[in-house]
Order: sequence, then structure tokens, then C-alpha cells
Amino acid sequence: MKILFFVSIIVFSMLSLSSAQSSSAVLDVDRNFLRSGTSYYILPVIRGRGGGITLAPTIINRTCPLDVVQENNEVRNGLPLTFIPVNASKDGTIRESTDLNFQFPGVTICGQPAIWRVEVMNGQRFMSSRGTLGNPGVQTLFNWFRIEKYGGNSYKLVYCPSVCNTCSPFCGDIGSVIATDGRRRLVLNKEPLTVMFKKA
Repeated sequence: MKILFFVSIIVFSMLSLSSAQSSSAVLDVDRNFLRSGTSYYILPVIRGRGGGITLAPTIINRTCPLDVVQENNEVRNGLPLTFIPVNASKDGTIRESTDLNFQFPGVTICGQPAIWRVEVMNGQRFMSSRGTLGNPGVQTLFNWFRIEKYGGNSYKLVYCPSVCNTCSPFCGDIGSVIATDGRRRLVLNKEPLTVMFKKA
């Protein structure tokens, strides 16, 4: 009887752990798991506040590198992105709160792949495309981002890397602000941009 009781507890624990892992996978708009190496559009959940994520020159970076912005037109999807986890799973599933590189595949800026990076200028922290891929540590601290659940079936983008054990990075949600040039720039903001993911 005791053996049966302990076996039941072990089976229940394994099922609970499996369920928790499945629920922590990031889902696209079709309720499929996001996969590393697959391209997705990052789209706003709330209509009327810009379109998908893309690259554009701004007042800060006019030519090189380009900055990460939202399309001004809400019906435009922007550019596809891929998500590369710091530690890839066997099946390539992207999970919540995992350190990720965000890359615009097939896009080259200034002779380099277009990978997200946090830049700091005049006290403002914004997203540019001059990051580097992989090599987690202090040198690449500004290149790692996370996807976290936000509300029902929505998500938010977060900068709060854990790729450096000796670092104390600032953390923040990524939001969108309209700059003086009219661009909707992505910045570390108190109000996160609520997003969803659509397979490209």
C-alpha cells in the first residue's frame, strides 16, 4: 500500500512538472509553440497604436546602425524576427523568461547581422540593431532579452539578462514612444508594449 502511495506521488509530480514546462512555452497567435530558427512577426495586441516591429533610421542613428521601431501604420507587420535562446532545448521551443537574442534574419546593417541591443544616450535606453549573437557574458550583456507573459494570452518584451553572474544590469519592460521625428521607437519604458507573435 505504501509503495503504491509513493508511486502515485512520483507520477503526479512528474505530470505536474511536465504541465508546468508546457505552460511556460511561448505561444504564437495560432497557439503553437514558438521555435528557435523559425521567423515571427512581433505585433501589438492593442489596435491603433502602431504596427509590427521593424528597423528605421532615427534622429539618434540616421544611417548606421538602424534602430528598432514600430511601424507607424498598424496594418503593416514589420520585419520577421528569430529568437535564439542562450541554452537551446532539443526541440527548439522558446520558453518564457529565457535569455534570448532577437535577430532580423537575412538583414545586414553596416556589414553585420541585425541583432537587438540596448543603447544608452542622453539618459534614454533604446533598442538598436548593432548587437552580437551568442557569447553570453559581460561583453554581450546588452544583447539579451526575454519574453514574459502579460495578461491573458499576451506577452511583453523585457530586458533583464542573467547571462553574467557578476553583473547587476538594470531591468525594464520594453515599450514604444513616439519620438520627435514621428517614429515609434522601442525604449525601456514603465509601460510595456503588449505583443503577440505571428509566424512569418
